[in-house]
Amino acid sequence: MNYYSFEYPYLIVLLPLLLYCLYRCKEYAKQKYFVHLHLFKAGKGFLKLEWILKVLSLVLLTIALCSPIVIDKDNPYNRLGKDIVLAIDASGSMNSSGYAGENDFLDIDEEQDITRLSRFEITKLVLKDFIGRRETDNLGVVLFGDFAFIASPITYEKEILKDMVSYLTQGMAGQNTAIGEALAMVVRAFKHSKAKTKIAVLLTDGEHNSGAIAPKDAMEYIKKEKIKVYTIAVGNKGEADNALLEKIAKESGGVFFGASNAKELLSVYEEIDTLETSKIKSREYLHKEYYYQLFLLLSLLPLLLLFYLKVRR
Repeated sequence: MNYYSFEYPYLIVLLPLLLYCLYRCKEYAKQKYFVHLHLFKAGKGFLKLEWILKVLSLVLLTIALCSPIVIDKDNPYNRLGKDIVLAIDASGSMNSSGYAGENDFLDIDEEQDITRLSRFEITKLVLKDFIGRRETDNLGVVLFGDFAFIASPITYEKEILKDMVSYLTQGMAGQNTAIGEALAMVVRAFKHSKAKTKIAVLLTDGEHNSGAIAPKDAMEYIKKEKIKVYTIAVGNKGEADNALLEKIAKESGGVFFGASNAKELLSVYEEIDTLETSKIKSREYLHKEYYYQLFLLLSLLPLLLLFYLKVRR
C-alpha cells in the first residue's frame, strides 16, 4: 500500500504569503532586474481569468517546491516482534534419510516421497514453514559444519529468506560439526540488532568435533549479549550431544528439545513460536517516487496562457 506526502511540507506556509502579496502588493511601472514580474500584478477582481491563472500558477509552483512524493507503506519504521537467528547443522550426518514418515505438513509436494528426503531437506521445509508464520519478526540464518557462516543476515523479507533457504545444501560448510563456531557466528549475526529479545534456535544431530572456538568460550559471548538459545537435537537418541545442548540452553535462558522425526520437529518450532514479542527497529528501506517535475510542468500552462492573453491585447 502506498501513501502520499511531501518531502518539505513546511514550505506550504509560503503559499498564503505569496497569494497575499499577489493581491495586495503594488505594481511598479518598470522592473530593472525581474522584468517579468508584471505578469503577476494584482487584478481588480477575484473572478478575472488573469488573476485566476496567476493564483493557479503560484499554487502549483508551491506544491512543486514542497516536493510531493509517493511512499511505499509496506516498509514501516517500527515493527513488533523478535530478532531470531536460525542456526542449522549442514554436516555429513544431516544427509541421513528416514527422518519423515508422513506427508502431513506444509510446503511439501503430495507426489513427493518425503521418506526419501534427508534430515537436512526435511529441516529446510520445516524452517520455511516456520519463517512464513513469523509475520512480525526479523530472521537470519547461520549454517555450520566444519565452520560457520551467515547464510542470511537478519531481515524482514520473509519470501527472500525462504528462497535463500531453498538453495542451501548439505555439506556447504563441511562434513563435521562446529557448534562453538555456530554460536560465535550467531553473536556476530546479532551485531546490529536493536531488539530487546534476541533468540537463536540451534539445530544439530551431532557432537561438537570441529572448529577453532569451543562451545564454552562461545557461550561467554552469548551470555554477554543476552541471547536466548533454544537447542534442538535432531535424530535418534544418543546421536547428538544432548548434555552439551541442554547446557547451552540452560545457561542462556532457553530450552532444550529433542526431535526424532519431522512431526516432532514441527511441534518444537510451534512451541518456540509462542515466544514473547518485543519492539524492534527495522532499517528504513522506503521506496519514494518524486512528482515535483509534474507540478512544475503544470505550473507552466497557466503562465503560458497568461502570456498569450497579454500578447493578444
